[in-house]
This record gives sequence, structure tokens and C-alpha cells, in this order.
Amino acid sequence: MSGALLGAIAGLAALDAFNPATIVAVTLILLAAPSRPGSTALVTIFGAATTVFLAGAALFLGANAAAGAVGGIVLALRYVAFGAAGAALVVTGVRRFRTRPRKPIELPAWFTPWTAFPFGALLTAADLPNAFPYFIAIERLLDSQASTREALLVLAGYTVIYCLPCLVLLVIGLLSRQRTRALLARITNKVGTGDVPASPPSAIALMTLGLFVGTLPLWALS
Repeated sequence: MSGALLGAIAGLAALDAFNPATIVAVTLILLAAPSRPGSTALVTIFGAATTVFLAGAALFLGANAAAGAVGGIVLALRYVAFGAAGAALVVTGVRRFRTRPRKPIELPAWFTPWTAFPFGALLTAADLPNAFPYFIAIERLLDSQASTREALLVLAGYTVIYCLPCLVLLVIGLLSRQRTRALLARITNKVGTGDVPASPPSAIALMTLGLFVGTLPLWALS
């Protein structure tokens, strides 16, 4: 396995690592977990890592079936990802036509380290369809005809890189708990209180952007 391939896969993992779903989840846990926020956040990250590694391993080990399908999966995921992003922008734009209260950011009392693992695993599994760098990396592994041992080691490395931003956030949160909590509290108070004012210009801009993003794959292939 060449260094260029490993570098490319590491780059894809770094791109995939800045995933808002897991980063926001860890931020929210550090701020609002009912008990043991550090342990709960760590178990959540472990749940996410388990999904990333096992899903990649399952896809690679089914290489005979997947080898011809991964390229199509990547293309299909691009349509799904851009379509979902476009739809989300359009919905957000429609909502900006009227003033609405912001919902407070909070976690239920049952959210503990015991429930954090399945939460992290399911959250990451639900987000995998948008993670096309992940599928491109597996496609590269299949094309390189890597051995099972090599592929599993690379997937383990990919998983570590994927989790690094969350782990760094967790370490910072634990080392400077009060300062980090105050910073996160300011952010969540800003986005979780008050009203979102109506803004027709913003609504139109968001809807236009959503239509553009949603149809971008069609334009790119035409």
C-alpha cells in the first residue's frame, strides 16, 4: 500500500472528521448532560467510532459484492447529500418568513453513559449517508486490492482521525471545565433563547441557495 494512498485516505478522514453531528452532540453533552458529562461524551465518541469502523469493515469484507457497487454508492450518496442539504435550506428559508421562538437546548434526564453508546452509534449511522469521503476512502481501499489486515488497520486509523476533533473538544472541556462551560453556555444561550425574527430577504436567499445546492449534481454532470 503506497504512501500516496495512505495520505489520500488520511485527507478524506480529516475532511470527514469535521462532522457537525458528532461535534455538536459532544458540545451539547459537555454543557447539558444531567450527570458525568465527561464520561457521557467519551462513551458517545466511542459509540460513533464503533459505527465508523464496523460499517467500513463490513463493506470492505463484502468486497466481492461491493467492488462494483461502491462507485455507484458514492454517486448516489452525492445526490442524496446535496438533495438533503438543498431541502434543508429550502425548509429553513420557508420558516424565515415568520418570527418564531427558539427552542431551548437541553438533554433528557435519562441521558447517561449507559445510553450514550447507542446514541453515538445510531447518530453516526444515521449520518453515514452524507459521509461520502468515507465511501470514497473505502473505494480506494478496494481499488488498491489491500489485504484484509491492511484494510482493517487503515480503517482503524481512519476512525481515530474521524474522532480527533471530538476528542480534542473533550480534553479541552475537561482541562478547563469552567471556562469551556462558560463559552459553550454563551453559544447555546444565544441559539437557544429569544426569537428568530422574520426576514423575507433571508428566506428568499436561503430558498434560492437550497434549490441551487439540491440541483448541483445535475449541473455538474450535464
